[in-house]
Order: sequence, then structure tokens, then C-alpha cells
Amino acid sequence: MRLLHTSDWHLGRSLHRADQAPAQEAFVDHLVDVVRAEGVDVVAVAGDVFDRAIPPLVAVALYSSALLRLRDAGARVVVSSGNHDSAARLGVNSALIDASGVHVRTRVARLAAPVVVDDAHGPVAIYAIPYLEPQTVAGELGVAASHAAVLGEATARAAADLRARGGRGIAVAHGWVTGGEPSESERDIAVGGVGSVPASLFDGFAYTALGHLHRPQQVGEALRYSGSPLPYSFSEAGQVKGSLLVDLDARGLASVETVAAPLHRALATLRGPLEELLTSAAHAAAEGAYVAAVLTDAVVPPGAMDRLRRRFPHVLQLRHEPAAVAADDRSYAARLAGRSDREVAADFVAHVRGTGPTPGERSLLEDAFTGVRLGELEDVPDVEVA
Repeated sequence: MRLLHTSDWHLGRSLHRADQAPAQEAFVDHLVDVVRAEGVDVVAVAGDVFDRAIPPLVAVALYSSALLRLRDAGARVVVSSGNHDSAARLGVNSALIDASGVHVRTRVARLAAPVVVDDAHGPVAIYAIPYLEPQTVAGELGVAASHAAVLGEATARAAADLRARGGRGIAVAHGWVTGGEPSESERDIAVGGVGSVPASLFDGFAYTALGHLHRPQQVGEALRYSGSPLPYSFSEAGQVKGSLLVDLDARGLASVETVAAPLHRALATLRGPLEELLTSAAHAAAEGAYVAAVLTDAVVPPGAMDRLRRRFPHVLQLRHEPAAVAADDRSYAARLAGRSDREVAADFVAHVRGTGPTPGERSLLEDAFTGVRLGELEDVPDVEVA
């Protein structure tokens, strides 16, 4: 059996307000092409189909089109909900559409109800385990309200059904398995400070298709994250995004191959003084990329974003990080003790931009403090002395 493992589409998401719908549409086109070219039997989507519980209509339309086109390309589709999805909305009419070859799993009641696919070596049972919010489902599962307890019970139910059936099994799950490396774009799922679960929960499955972490990676012998199909933060620059082509033979897992997705636009983080970013030939490759610019000038130059945009039309982020100022470990009260308002203001200017106020700026500060002091005196009511 040949399975295409994908996850974390986050349809409806932007990148620092840059619309990602065209890139997401291109990824769906790519996925359909892979299904046809590689003779894929099953497409497994391991959660976070949408970026939020109530997605925009354009995202819903793309999801609906993706399911129809993947099915038309010859693959059955198995989808589990993620922590960004609304399980109730994603799972509406799931029992009805099962007959079409699209299987959406969002509820506890169907944890031990696999999608069974036959190949030349017999049946393969695919258990789609949705993201389960501990406080919401712990009572239904009869366990403590923690990720480890909830996901442990869910996988135990699926594993028990697989043992009863015999043969090969695949888990499709959404969560953070210990050892996995996060990016900056995942939403935290920690409960009580603990969000990860041990890989041993998935013992017994020939392959586990994981979702949630956006960095593609392997966290066990047969446990993999496909990662998100697009970079959703600058921390993901340079990662090979795509999906995983998984082959099972008569004994179980045979091979896993990365299928790179089309790169809609590269990401680049540029650091340095503004003039250097605007003139250096070293940054030529970033002119067509999404750019995060980190300016190291002592003071942010006027019109910095507009000037950057002339060379880098897709600059999305601007940060100012001047040369570091020596750290002061004293308490706030200790740093202020014995200092005048003018000295505190001057220190603030030095902290923000790395250099103290100029003589002209000191004069402005002096005028400001004088004005405040005179204003306070004018506000004091006259008191008649007896």
C-alpha cells in the first residue's frame, strides 16, 4: 500500500499579513499531481486543516475542492482534526461522506473504528486519532486531564482493536511527541507545562503519520512529522517543505520518501545597517523573497520600511536591534536611586538606541521637564493662610 502523509495545511493563514492562499492552492495542485503520478492509495492529513476554528470561506472552498480532486485522482482520503480545527465543524456529516472514500475523524467514539484498505498483502487498518483537548475529553475517556493520559488512552484503544484484527496498522495523530523540534509558528498545546507525549504510545503501528510540528522530522523508527507544506514563520526558512510518500509491504513499513512541495517564495532574514542592506550585492538573492529585516543602526533611519520595500518588494517585518548595551542586573528601584528625572530620561534614550541624547535632545528634555514642573505648580490651588 502506498500512503501520502501530509499535515498542517493551515488553510486561511497568512504570513505577517501576506496572503498565502495562492501558495496553498499551488500546494493542493501539487498534491493531486503526486497522487496521480505515484499511484497513491491513501492520502493521510494529520490535522490542522484550517488555521482557526471558523475559517474564511475561501479556505473552506479550497478544502472542499482538495478532497474532491484527491478522490478523483484515485486516492482515499483520511483526515484527523488538529488543535487549530473545530472538531465539530470539520467532522460534520463525516459518517455520511465515509461512503465516498473520504474519512474524517474528529470524535472519541471513533478512535477504534479504522479505515480499512486492502492491498496485495491483505488489509491495512488506518486509525485517525484527532487532537483531543484534555479538559474536554478526559471524562469521556476516563483518564486524567493531561495530554499524555488522553492520547495514551486513545492510542491504547486503537492498538487494542489492531491486535484483535491482526495485520498491519497505521496511526494518524496530531500532537507533540517527545524529541520533536518545534518552530515559531505552532500554537502551544501544553497543559500544566507539559505538552509532549512519549513515542512509545505508538508502539505496535507499522507507521505513525504525525501532525502539529511544522518542521519535517523523524522522532522514532516509524514515527514522522511531514511538517507544514509552507513556511509559516521566518524560523522555517530553508526547510524542505512537502509530504512523505510511505510504502508498506507484507511485513510493514518498507520505505519513506520526501516529496518536496513547490516553493512559492523563499524566506530571508537580513541583518545590518540600513544602507548596507540597500546597497550590498550579497543580498541580491533576497530581492524576490519574503524578507524580515533587522536594522542594527544606532537610530532607526527615517522611512526605513519604504526604502527597504524599493529593493525588497516583499519585506514583511522590520525589527530594530542596535548594538547591545551592557546588562544591568540591579533592581529597578536600585537603578533609579539618587538619580534625577533628567538622568533617568537620558538613560532611557541610551537603552533604546545604544547612544545617549545629543546636546540638542538634552535641551529638549530640559524644556519638557521644566514645562511639566511649571504646569504642576499652576495646578496647585491657592491656600489661604489664617
